[in-house]
This record gives sequence, structure tokens and C-alpha cells, in this order.
Amino acid sequence: MAKSAERPRVRKSLANLEPPPRKKRPETLTSREQEILELIWAGFKNKEIGQRLKISVKTVEAHRANMMKKLRVSNTAQLLKSALQEGALKIR
Repeated sequence: MAKSAERPRVRKSLANLEPPPRKKRPETLTSREQEILELIWAGFKNKEIGQRLKISVKTVEAHRANMMKKLRVSNTAQLLKSALQEGALKIR
């Protein structure tokens, strides 16, 4: 094929490219996160929660970290306070 017959390559400017849409983190807690939140409220430690739910301590820690991100808090006291305020926890 002759070079004159080839189409010129159109190059998109990098300035016009948009990143792919990001999925928003769900704001509601999963059922497992809710279960762990209630155990935290009951006073159980991560190791005890893991044993009770038959999951590793690392998994409990991951769920706790995800809940803290969703509720935009940085410690357990804030996690529990925020969960109470948002209705994710009910005082019995």
C-alpha cells in the first residue's frame, strides 16, 4: 500500500481526555459491617469479633476501616457516635 493512501493518524490532545467515571463508595453499611458495628458497640475487641464470626482479625480490621471511611470518622468513639446519629445503631 502506498503511503499517500494511508489515513493520517489523528492524535487526541491529552488535555481533552477525561478519566473514567469513578464508582462512589456506598454510603450505607453492608450487613456484615452492621454486624461488626453492633459487636463493637457491645464491647468486643477485634480478636473476639473475629472468633465469634469465624473471620480473621485482619478482615475485622478491614471492615472497621471501611466503616470509618464511609462515615468519615477517624476513631472508634466517633464511629459509634456517628452510627448512633445516623440511625445505624440503636440503643437497646
